Amino acid sequence: MSEESKEAVKVPTMEQLEAELKKEKYKRNYGKVLRSTAFSLLVVAAASVLVAVLLLPVLQINGTSMTETLQDGDVVVAISNSRFKTGDVIAFYYNNNILVKRVIAGAGDWVDIDDEGNVYVNGELLDEPYVAEKSLGNCDIELPYQVPDGKCFVMGDHRATSIDSRSTAVGCISESGVVGKIMFRVWPLEEIGIVN
Repeated sequence: MSEESKEAVKVPTMEQLEAELKKEKYKRNYGKVLRSTAFSLLVVAAASVLVAVLLLPVLQINGTSMTETLQDGDVVVAISNSRFKTGDVIAFYYNNNILVKRVIAGAGDWVDIDDEGNVYVNGELLDEPYVAEKSLGNCDIELPYQVPDGKCFVMGDHRATSIDSRSTAVGCISESGVVGKIMFRVWPLEEIGIVN
C-alpha cells in the first residue's frame, strides 16, 4: 500500500471508537426508554378511560331542574353500581340522554303530591330541605300513584321547571337504566365537595 492510500484511509483512534460506541449505546437505550414510556402512558390512559366510563362516570349538568343542589354547568362524578335510596341524587338514561334527578320513592311505594307541591310517600310528608320552592309542576299522572316493580319515582329539586316522574313523558325510571349515584361535585372549584 502506498503512502498516499495510507493517508487517505485514516484509522480511528481508540478514544474515537469508544466515543462512537458510547453514542450508539445511548441511542439504543433512549429508544427503549421512549418505547417503554409510550407504552406506560397508553396503559394508564386506557385504564383511566375504563374507570371513568364503567366505575366513576363524570357528567356535566345541563339545565336548571336540580337547582339549588346542582347548577347548570356543574361537573359531577357518579358511582356506578352503587345502591341508592330515597333522597339520593342519581343519573339515568332517558331518550339517549343522561338526566339527573332525586329519588323520591321506590318500587311499591305510593306517591301523592298536593296542590302546594308537598310530597307524601306512603302517606307521610317528605322532609325536603333541598327544595327551595315547592310546586306541583308538570304533573299529568293520576295521584296517588304507586311505583311499579323494578322502578323508582324521581323528581328534580327545582319543582316548577323539572320534567320528571310526575309527567307521563318521563315516568318512573327503571333501576337498570341508572348510570350511578351522584357523589361529588368537581367543578366549579369553589363548590367542590360531596353532593347530598
